[in-house]
Amino acid sequence: MDRRPSQTPSAASPARESAPAPARESVRSRVHGILRGQITSLELPPGSPLSENELANELQVSRTPVREALILLGEEALVDVFPKLGTFVSRISVPAVMEAQFVREAIELAALREAVKRSEAQDIADLRAILDLQREACAAGDTDTFFGLDEAFHRRLMEASGHRTLWRTVTTAKAHLDRARRLSLPLPHRVETLIEEHAAVVDALEVREDAAAVGALRGHLQGVFDDIGTIRARHPGLFATDGDDSAPVRRRVHPGVRGQG
Repeated sequence: MDRRPSQTPSAASPARESAPAPARESVRSRVHGILRGQITSLELPPGSPLSENELANELQVSRTPVREALILLGEEALVDVFPKLGTFVSRISVPAVMEAQFVREAIELAALREAVKRSEAQDIADLRAILDLQREACAAGDTDTFFGLDEAFHRRLMEASGHRTLWRTVTTAKAHLDRARRLSLPLPHRVETLIEEHAAVVDALEVREDAAAVGALRGHLQGVFDDIGTIRARHPGLFATDGDDSAPVRRRVHPGVRGQG
């Protein structure tokens, strides 16, 4: 009987050798998600130094997924690498905020037009329930909870359009915008105004008034144009100061219900 070793194990060995790759990618994705969340939430403020060793110890992973995650964050312009100095959380770039706002506005307004046609009673009920929770967070002065509910509101609004997966695209595009948005929440009456703007969108959506819904959402989303100068003046150290990062000249094309100061 031929007892020569079967070729099957040898043929399978490349698969066994490559098996750790998805696991490594999973760890890298987890590390990237954690660090990205800490940066966009300002838990890691602009200018914060990032040490591979310290992050690896804190997250209980090897340095490799941390290094790979930092490379991805660098591609998103959320971290800067300075030779001989180290890696730091990038400062907020006003042009990057404006670009992110452009992408977000284009996608969300297009989705809202679909929502006006397709939304159902449950969509309206869910949006109003989020509004109630936002009012509670506002009354408690809990801006962190409010920000999470703001995300939930816009995600649910997009779901009402039937384009559920588009929220991932919006989230990816608006990292720089999110940092500016968080800095704007402590401004006087800002949270109350945001709730009023959300309510105006839902009211128009419920009665299927396309122009009113789109106008209300556009005015709401463009609020960053009103806020960016103020928050930059209050937190100059958190913003980039290179020559290309000048204050935006664009203003909102729809006043919404903001503008009360």
